[in-house]
Amino acid sequence: MTEEHLHDLLKKMYLNSMEAIFFIDEAGNVIAMNPAAENILDVDVIQRMRSGVDESFCQTCKGYTDEKDLISCSKCYLDYPQGEFSSFQVYLRTRGEGIVPYAASYHTIDESRGIRVLMLLDLTKQQRTQEMLQRMNMLKYVIKAQEDERKRISRELHDSVAQELLSSLVDLRVLKYMDVGKDALNKLRQTEASLTRLLDDIRHLSVELRPSSLDDLGLEAAFRSHFKWIEKNYGMLVQFSAELAAARYGSEIETVVYRICQEAVLNALKYSGMDEVHVRLCEEQGHLLLTVRDEGVGFNLNAGEAKGTGLGLYGMRERADLVGGQFTLHSAPGEGTTVQLRIPISSFEAGGE
Repeated sequence: MTEEHLHDLLKKMYLNSMEAIFFIDEAGNVIAMNPAAENILDVDVIQRMRSGVDESFCQTCKGYTDEKDLISCSKCYLDYPQGEFSSFQVYLRTRGEGIVPYAASYHTIDESRGIRVLMLLDLTKQQRTQEMLQRMNMLKYVIKAQEDERKRISRELHDSVAQELLSSLVDLRVLKYMDVGKDALNKLRQTEASLTRLLDDIRHLSVELRPSSLDDLGLEAAFRSHFKWIEKNYGMLVQFSAELAAARYGSEIETVVYRICQEAVLNALKYSGMDEVHVRLCEEQGHLLLTVRDEGVGFNLNAGEAKGTGLGLYGMRERADLVGGQFTLHSAPGEGTTVQLRIPISSFEAGGE
């Protein structure tokens, strides 16, 4: 490669690079910048630099990240070229975008004249991706902690509190057959009825918190048990069909599917105005597909968030996102409501985490 060709390539890189390039003298003044750099700075800052009123890069720099602070001006890279500034993060006040983080490198290219080059690459997209990843990981952690705590409380209610109540009921029933007065017998019967209702409530609460069948037997068994409870306690008939190729789909997927279905059925119970809802759970083209449909009053999707309890539509979408799923809602006044959840299962081993 000839020197002329190399010079031509370097010039094209300078003019067309996505990286912002600033040439800075030993006094910290900007003596040249490429088009990408000019697109970063406010017009008035560029005019001040070119007119010689204030050529300092400090007009736009808001500090950099060092080992102690997120944004610092301590030992500024402009004043301490001997420091380690081959790769660092700097914040600039930009044109129309506010303060933006950049990956920066700062090198001396002409030691005799003290000329240095500052090269910047916008980190906004990478930072948003990282923040989204951190948010998703934190959300997964929080939801898992919630489910673990629900499971613990559910087992405690079932194995401890409910058993103690059952033992007390047995003792009361024994007392009924002993030689006691009529008033005492009536009181025993009243207490027995109260404890029976309380025992039923505790068992229902235990199942609502975290059904043991979901952990022990899987989605289909948990759904059938839950829908029987819905029919018994609320009189709503759940027409349920399951066409599953695998017995288990991993704890995270099963929890998401169960919670979203639980919320969708409860919303249909409260707001559809119908006494029947259809639930279908199947595998379709490498996806686990859940459909919850009612033929009730429906609602206007453009009128704001629909009414609901517990998760709500936003929470259901968030849970679906956690497992790479797609959550969709279709409804219109007088046309009923359909909730659909589609989760890819090809990347999950059945029964895995």
